[in-house]
Amino acid sequence: MSQGEPPENGPDKKTEQDDAAKQRAKLDALLLSGERFCARGFAAKDNDFDGANDEALAIRLATLEQEHRDLDAAITSLEINSPYERLTIARLKKKKLALKDLIQEVKDSMLPDIIA
Repeated sequence: MSQGEPPENGPDKKTEQDDAAKQRAKLDALLLSGERFCARGFAAKDNDFDGANDEALAIRLATLEQEHRDLDAAITSLEINSPYERLTIARLKKKKLALKDLIQEVKDSMLPDIIA
């Protein structure tokens, strides 16, 4: 290593580690708050979608599906960048499965009950 080259564990490595730590802290805060995160950064709550009409259900379905995709991206990112964060990854996967169940419930409620 010459005098002009930065060491391997220099400021760039520390910045990456700080960014990863901030991302983990943000995801943990979302998990603990019980709110859902959507693409635009707004927290979605179930009581905002109490309407029984098809439009409200379609909007709720789209929101839940977007959340599901966001969680999938977050899980993939954590698995790549922070493979030792097993507990956080497991919590996100559990939340993703719960979202999948909610998505299925909304889809089922959109279909009419026809006894033939």
